[in-house]
Amino acid sequence: MTNQNSNATSVFTIGLIISMIIWGAAWPAGKVLAAYGTVSNVLITRFILVVLSMLPFLFWFKIDFKIQKTGWFHVAMAGSLMAIYSYFFLKGLQTGLAGAGGVLVTTLNPIFAYSIGLIMQKRLPNRKETIGLFLGVLAGMVLLQIWKKYDEIFSSGNIYFLLAAFIWAAMSKFSSKAASYGHSISFSLWIYVITVFLLFFSVDFSALKQMWMQADADFWMLMFYTSAIGTSLATSIYFLATTKLGAERASSFIFIVPFSAAISSWIFLDETIKPHTIIGGILGILAVLVLNGNFLGQKKI
Repeated sequence: MTNQNSNATSVFTIGLIISMIIWGAAWPAGKVLAAYGTVSNVLITRFILVVLSMLPFLFWFKIDFKIQKTGWFHVAMAGSLMAIYSYFFLKGLQTGLAGAGGVLVTTLNPIFAYSIGLIMQKRLPNRKETIGLFLGVLAGMVLLQIWKKYDEIFSSGNIYFLLAAFIWAAMSKFSSKAASYGHSISFSLWIYVITVFLLFFSVDFSALKQMWMQADADFWMLMFYTSAIGTSLATSIYFLATTKLGAERASSFIFIVPFSAAISSWIFLDETIKPHTIIGGILGILAVLVLNGNFLGQKKI
């Protein structure tokens, strides 16, 4: 049983690393998509494609769509928080500093998730957690070049990124209960269905139709990647991992995303990789290793 648990943990760890790389590559895609239309119109397009791309997967693997009645509260809360998170994040891309704000989200997500977990458990962080979270914060500061841009970090637009980080951490707590009420992938599907339903109330349908008609091949290619790959696949793996590893440990892998995003921007947008990006990326990876490893002589949580 111990070996089975260890193997399962290894599988989810690899899955999370791949998901974080996918999320990082979706970063430059999100920056481009944010310019095509209003936040609500871009988001509802994305989540409609998410739902449509998940349906064949569930049918192919014969996954039961049903969720226990007692689980619908968690589904509804996670779906509502997903809609709010997505809105805040894309709004931040449009009005804030995309690079700085994005690093804020990925740095604060696991910190907020750990903080919520510690409060719920009524305990203080142990030595391993303290060092890991410190490394994560330090990684974010280096990636942001806080010594140069400290006066810009909390500008008006970037408040959306701060709110998005907290909302994601809260959502992770609800998604971590998925396995208790049905299959985790079905749980994810219903989260996205609720997200689409809520977004309908803020959509300008005439503008949405116009955006779809005027969209070029790049739009649909990037939209497919961010929806089918970045959300249907990567986010569903993340939700599944939260049920097995816990929201805190799963969230800690998000420290990898800024470095992955920088590499992706270099490959696809020809952005220059600078020394602080490499140093910050290494610190972020170290934070994940410390929070999820046994380097300091303490047992995993």
